[in-house]
Amino acid sequence: MAGSSLLVLIDDIATVLDDVALMTKTATKKTAGVLGDDLALNAQQVAGVKPARELPVVWAVAKGSMINKAILVPAALAISFFVPWLVTPLLMLGGAFLCYEGFEKLVHKFLHRQEDEKHKAELDEALKNPDVDLKSVEKDKIKGAIRTDFILSAEIIAITLGTVSMQTIGMQFMVLTVVAVMITVVVYGLVAGVVKLDDGGLYLSRKDSVIARKAGEGILWLAPWMMKTLSVLGTIAMFLVGGGILTHGLPPVYDAIHHLAESFSGVTAALLPTVANGLFGVVAGGLLVAIITPVLKWWQARTA
Repeated sequence: MAGSSLLVLIDDIATVLDDVALMTKTATKKTAGVLGDDLALNAQQVAGVKPARELPVVWAVAKGSMINKAILVPAALAISFFVPWLVTPLLMLGGAFLCYEGFEKLVHKFLHRQEDEKHKAELDEALKNPDVDLKSVEKDKIKGAIRTDFILSAEIIAITLGTVSMQTIGMQFMVLTVVAVMITVVVYGLVAGVVKLDDGGLYLSRKDSVIARKAGEGILWLAPWMMKTLSVLGTIAMFLVGGGILTHGLPPVYDAIHHLAESFSGVTAALLPTVANGLFGVVAGGLLVAIITPVLKWWQARTA
């Protein structure tokens, strides 16, 4: 009898874990845009410190990220338990923010490129100055990266909560916790790898072996392009994910997209909803930037 009860308990635990794994996979897919952007932004944030300090900086930001999520997960569960009607508006707000942030990045890249290059050159020159307090620069970078992480983590938690909002509070807790821990480990593990990639390439390029030198030179060439690719893919994914969240929250738009897809067949029918979500995300982002930017400028001028 006891053995039978134990087997039933093990089966129940396996079923719960399977459900957690399935919902975690679904939530992770929906947060893909934020993950790509999180990785690219944090890798850029820690760039510029001394090579010997890169990993300690990444570790400091990773610890800050875990603290962020330790605040956000209970807050999300409290919202789900006490004011569940707020989950959908928060999810829509998160989707809108993704679209806004993606479009704002495009505008900034094309309209403020010279300013960004000038700022980077000034930072590089400052870091070469022996009188500059590098510890202070490092602390500022860590604080900035943790602030960025808090915003992106809030988006991830909101999207995940929307995915599991119909589940029990216990299941929500497990999925949110697994996603929070997994994302932190994956993102900052990859950030650590990306920021040290050029060091690995430099090490190999100084080897006697021709193959090792060629591999090192290839890595040194690849590293900056990898960062650019991550940034581009992250931006595209932000429109896809953000647009998808918004269209799902707007039934007339969602129905129109799927009715249109049904009039096609094959690959076109399969890809059309995704493309439509992305285009809707771009349009929504453009409208939000057009509305919010003047308001922000007015507010800054008023408080200056």
